[in-house]
Amino acid sequence: MSQQAIDSTGTAHGDVLTAISDGLVGLLKEFYGHGPTRAKSYYQDDLVVCVLRGGFSRVEQTLLEGGRGHAVIQQRMEFQEVMRERFAEVIEEATGRLVIGFMSGNQQHPDIMCEVFILAPTDLLDPHEIPGRTPTDAAPLES
Repeated sequence: MSQQAIDSTGTAHGDVLTAISDGLVGLLKEFYGHGPTRAKSYYQDDLVVCVLRGGFSRVEQTLLEGGRGHAVIQQRMEFQEVMRERFAEVIEEATGRLVIGFMSGNQQHPDIMCEVFILAPTDLLDPHEIPGRTPTDAAPLES
């Protein structure tokens, strides 16, 4: 399904957003033992953003309370880098488009994680800069 078709059908767009939020929460739950308590995703043009709340583990919460917030944020950044391909697969499966950029951010108060994805095609890059692979296990969206 084209981006234009997704934008023109609220239900299809809502299904994509739900798949993104549920997929990322599911991955975090699988690897952290529990997932965020809230998630909201946005998808417009070549940009996907998922904002997640909650989900610090007991160990992380203990470190935060002990003044070791930097260690928690650093560990989360390392984790998200290791999970890059898995996160991209969720987005590619939901949108049917190739993820060509991924950035992640975390903050402690309030506890918010933000996952940002850039999709191909995009006018942000010249055609020769876009990797030549297809979306991982991405099936075309149906209307």
